[in-house]
Amino acid sequence: MALLDEFRKTDHLIRHHHPHEQGAPILGVTDLWVRYESGAALEDISFELEPGVRLAVVGPNGAGKSTLFKVIAGVMAPTEGKVHVYGHEPGGHICIAYVPQRSQVDWNFPVNVADVVMMGRIGKLRLFRHPRARDWEIVEHALEVVGMGHLSKRQIGELSGGQQQRMFIARALAQEAELILMDEPLTGLDINSQEGIFRILDDLNERGVTMLVAMHDLQMAAERFDRVLLLNNRIVAIGLPPDVLSSQNLMDAYGGHLSLVQTDDGVLALEDGCCGEGEESP
Repeated sequence: MALLDEFRKTDHLIRHHHPHEQGAPILGVTDLWVRYESGAALEDISFELEPGVRLAVVGPNGAGKSTLFKVIAGVMAPTEGKVHVYGHEPGGHICIAYVPQRSQVDWNFPVNVADVVMMGRIGKLRLFRHPRARDWEIVEHALEVVGMGHLSKRQIGELSGGQQQRMFIARALAQEAELILMDEPLTGLDINSQEGIFRILDDLNERGVTMLVAMHDLQMAAERFDRVLLLNNRIVAIGLPPDVLSSQNLMDAYGGHLSLVQTDDGVLALEDGCCGEGEESP
């Protein structure tokens, strides 16, 4: 999938800017179902988040993590149920930033880092209006925040994995997003790159940004996140990490196919017969 195609999916989010409903949670998911011909990807999902929460979404491959993120971002319609961001459906919000899995992006697309980050400003521009000097200043500042100001003109295919993720975060900063959805952002990154990403996420947390991050590292989810959502097509548990990541809940989510493996990067939940990362929609 081409880079621009992936991000242009979210163009409809910017046509109208819904005001935030006073007192509404930043995210409310109610009775959400997504069904494919092969079966249900999400079953009766309901939860709410208040602003500033950092939520890790964990579960086996094929559990529906990517599908959940796409529905919240408004790039996929649910079969049943509702998603509300500050009281309105996500299609009218420019405050949602969706960062897809890196494997879904065509890194050979001829575009540089600054151009990708400027995509985050589309929602701030009127129809057919070109970026102004102020927009480029915001892009430059966003890149400086993530330590990539010196790479603004570099082609995206020349970036390392960690740099790619920092570019996406800069795009969310330029968008002035209040809700950021990151699908497997740490996959394939070394420990130093992961720590660099978390330093940026910590800074965003201090600014009150709400984050949902899909991952496989259970120890990292327990140590670095306020809340954890354990998903296997349905919600197995959601709440504080020690309560969610209990032995019984993990068995309910992963069944007899769960192995906990200690690595240099933390504790990973591995499934017997696992055939790859991420999820493909039928």
